[in-house]
This record gives sequence, C-alpha cells and structure tokens, in this order.
Amino acid sequence: MLHTPHAPTSRPRASSRRLRAALLASAVSVCLVAASAPPVPLGVGDRLFPHLGNPGYDVAAYDLSFTYSGKNDEPLKAVTTIDARTTADLDRFNLDFAHGKVESVEVDGAPASFTPVGEDLVVTPVDALEEGERMRITVRHSSDPVPPKKREGGWVRTADGLAMANQADAAHLVFPCNDHPSDKALFTIRVTAPDGHTAVASGAPADVDRAGGTTTWTYRTRHPMATELAQVSIGRSAVLHRTGPHGLPVRDVVPAEHRAALEPWLTKTPSQITWMESKVGRYPFETYGLLVADTVTGFQLETQTLSLFEKDLFTERAYPRWYVESIMVHELAHQWFGNSVSPHRWSDLWLNEGHATWYEALYAQEKADKPLRARMKAAYGASDGWRAAGGPPAAPKPPEPGSKIGIFRSNIYDGAALVLYALRQEIGSPAFERVERAWVTRHRDATATTADFVRLASEIAGRDLGGFLHPWLYGEKTPPMPGHPDWKPSAAGGARTE
Repeated sequence: MLHTPHAPTSRPRASSRRLRAALLASAVSVCLVAASAPPVPLGVGDRLFPHLGNPGYDVAAYDLSFTYSGKNDEPLKAVTTIDARTTADLDRFNLDFAHGKVESVEVDGAPASFTPVGEDLVVTPVDALEEGERMRITVRHSSDPVPPKKREGGWVRTADGLAMANQADAAHLVFPCNDHPSDKALFTIRVTAPDGHTAVASGAPADVDRAGGTTTWTYRTRHPMATELAQVSIGRSAVLHRTGPHGLPVRDVVPAEHRAALEPWLTKTPSQITWMESKVGRYPFETYGLLVADTVTGFQLETQTLSLFEKDLFTERAYPRWYVESIMVHELAHQWFGNSVSPHRWSDLWLNEGHATWYEALYAQEKADKPLRARMKAAYGASDGWRAAGGPPAAPKPPEPGSKIGIFRSNIYDGAALVLYALRQEIGSPAFERVERAWVTRHRDATATTADFVRLASEIAGRDLGGFLHPWLYGEKTPPMPGHPDWKPSAAGGARTE
C-alpha cells in the first residue's frame, strides 16, 4: 500500500472419522467439555492483529462468486467455497467474516451449524474432523459494499461500480476467509453483472458467459495469493491490452470515459516492468496492469496482478510526472515484495513497504535525477522521530482502535528503506543486489520473516549480520550509518502520510 488449477473435488468421508465421531459422542471426556464451551473469536497469534486468521486448517483454494445488481449500495449475493486441509483435530472451526448475512454453511456437502462471534463465523460440522483431512466449506452469504461504521477497507465504491481494498485486515468484510497473509491460496473469482458493466479480477481470464441480460466473468490465479491482495473491479470500464517483456500480458482497467487521458501513463508500464526485472529478476505472475478507479481512498494499493490507483493521481496536474511514475513503480515492486513473497506476520510488513519504497526511490534517481542518497539522508534525520511515533521498522506499534491501516506509518516506508540502504553500505552493492535477487527467488509464492531476511543477507555476505541489523530493525534509536559518520538524527522527524 502507498497512501496518496481448479479447486479440488470433494471426496467420500472417511469411515475412520465417522467411527471417531461416534466414540467422541459416547465419551464423557475433556473433548465434550471443549465442544460445549461457548464459541469465541480466534487468531493465529499476530501481535498487531490478535484475532486475525484462524488456527486448525490451511486453505488450498477459494472459489468466490459475486452477483452484482448494478447498484453499488446494494448487497451482492455471494457464494464462497473454501478447500482446506486440517492441521489439527477439529470439532468446530472459525472463519473470518464480519460484514454480510450468512444464509447457510455446508461442510463437505452436509449442512453445518454456524454462529457469528465478533468478526468470526464459528462453524460446527456434523462430523468432527481429523488432522490431515481435506474439507470443502461452502458459505452462501451477502457481501455488503456499504462500509460498517468506524471500519475501513473491503469494497470501495467508485463512480461507476466497485473495487476492493482489503489491506490489512478487511478481506473478511467481503467474503469468509482465513484472513491472514500467512495462509496464501489459489483463487477462482466469478462475477455476474448486468450488461453494460465489465468485471475484472486478480489472475488470468478463464471464461465469459452471457445469458439473460447479464454476463459472468471468471478469473483464476496461477499463483497463491493472500486474502488482503484479492481484487475485483466492477464498472463501466474499458479494458486495455498491451504486451510486456517476454510476451507478458499487460491489462489495464480504467473508467471508459477517462481512457484517452490515462493512456499516456499506462503505456509506461511495460518499460517499468523491464526496469524492475533488471534489478531483481523476472516478473513473478501471469499478468499485470493498473486498475484506475474514479474514487478517493487516500492510497494506492498493490492488489495482486492488478494494482489499484486513484484516477486523480494521473489527472491532477499538481503531481510532478517523475513522482507519478515512481509511485507506479512502488506498486509494481510490491508484486515481488509483498505479493510473491508475503509477510509471515504483519510485523514483517517493513519487508514489503521498505523494498517498494527502495525501488520507487531508485527509479526516481535513475529516471528523474532525484538522488537516492539525499532521500536517505533526510530519512536518517527523521528516523528517530518515526521510531518514537510508530516503533522500529520490524516491531511497529499496534494500530489505534478503528484505524487498522494505521500500521502504515513512516517507519515502514522510508524508515525501512533506510535499513536497506544501511545494509548496502555495510556489505557493498554487488552483495546487496545478490541478496535482493535471492530473496524473491528463494521465497517465491511463499511467506517469509524478518529472521529469514537476516539469515539470507548473512549467508550472501559470508558473515553473521544479526548484530549489525538488529539495532536497525528493532532499536529505539537509529544506529550510525556506515560510510556517513556526518549523518545525524534531527530533533524531530516528520511522518509520511501516503
């Protein structure tokens, strides 16, 4: 974020599980006590979002179906199907879901009972589940595009329809899910809308079906995706196609009436992809493009394969050309850093935003003569203030209540890019560039931690960098900058608000 294969088929239930369920039902045991305990919200232990995500299962695939009425203030009819594997014995489990009415839940085709608790949906299947089993969960529900009071994210209403902005914890305002980046999965997304509308989603197009005055579009991802990165656009849109490096399909989605004004910006994307590939290696996904929305959000967002941008970023003449292009590169860089390699916990967010800010600044230096060194010196001066306000880069302070995107502070943008600059100063540019390429190659389509990054940097540098990087990542004060003994922190640091 910057502020400005088919799902597996269902299978027969195992007789051993039925036997186990019968034994459980007849036993007077701790299991019965646990089963009778009141349902509660759960989480995966994220320090910044304690109730986000759920233990006990790992999602392999989502199949999302939305039916749009043509009015963006009316709930969409939706069906969410989740294919998952249990990682523990379960007699019930939680899904994250907080802003829609649930009509029914099925587990492997059998009706299941369900109870909303906080921002969780607690599901109790007919039969208990054993560790290592596959399960298919089908939830029929509504998906409300009108945001709840004092709650950010989810559907974004545009001048002609809808888009999504699920970062950091808002995908479960749109569909039931395991809403944490540590549980990435494949997605199939189907959208039905009245004729005259166009729907586009993350992934590659798979099917278009027209019938009875409506059209259903289907998209599938070829790589796993975190829930917070899912994108669905519905509107009176023009879909523009061009070709990127290696024949990569580049697809932009824009309000049809603004197509001509936006086209000069959109033509820059293929060369920007080529530039990023020269730094870190081949683009990691099946397609890329910009979703330009006629709305005001206050940010741009790196939704997977289709980054979300406000229209005014391109049409408001107050923004210098070099700045707009560098912001385009910021969201593009996220496709490697944050999307392909996702944070294992939200405290690892600096790995996303620090890298995207790094390549944003490097692009501005190379293409617009905006020195990286000057930007990093300014960041150094402000860094102590940023750390005091928001915590160190790898240990950000929790967001304020009602402001979950409050974790997107200066300490994880320029403050985190400053950590990368310090690392480059310490190990030299050749080794640093090897770290960058190895990072996105080794952890492609997976999640990774701050400790993983320190380990990789140490491996490539040929020495333990833990002692050097720990103060930069976790210290209350900014350490001395290698090679720049004259750099000093200022008395107070400003805050980045994009």
